[in-house]
Amino acid sequence: MTQAKRRIPMTVTFLEMNARPHVTPPPAPKGKVALLKAEKPAIHFYRYLYDTIGGDYYWVDRKKLSPTALAAAIQDPLNQIFVLYTEGNPAGMAELDFRKSGQANISYFGLMPDAIGRRLSFFFLYHCVMNAWAEDITRLTVNTCTLDHPRALPLYQRLGFTPYSREERFVELLS
Repeated sequence: MTQAKRRIPMTVTFLEMNARPHVTPPPAPKGKVALLKAEKPAIHFYRYLYDTIGGDYYWVDRKKLSPTALAAAIQDPLNQIFVLYTEGNPAGMAELDFRKSGQANISYFGLMPDAIGRRLSFFFLYHCVMNAWAEDITRLTVNTCTLDHPRALPLYQRLGFTPYSREERFVELLS
């Protein structure tokens, strides 16, 4: 028996930054905060972050990958994954893809549900963007959609990303 697919419409906004932003660094959040690069992350840890952070926002693309294909993507040295920790616990994840020469893309960025509203997102995004610009790039991209957190698009624009395209798309879910 084949499962039916449910299609959810969304508008995707593509944004870019063509130079390191000149934004005042945000103050560090209260408490113990650390931003660590995950070196060759274990698949189970990545799936935990991806599923927990993206669950409410219909992150599905990486769920379609086999374990081998997922490991190849997340453990590629040109694909960097950063994890934000607060009080020793994962609070967010960002994935920076450097596989296009001279460019980087923020493939995934988000906070754990219990970290939302704790004034972490601008701090986390700022440091991810600075990590991207520490590499030899001339363009940094990201996209967001109408299924993401409602403050995602304003957050990217606050840091200096500008929209360059929009598309109507669908996310397909098995129902």
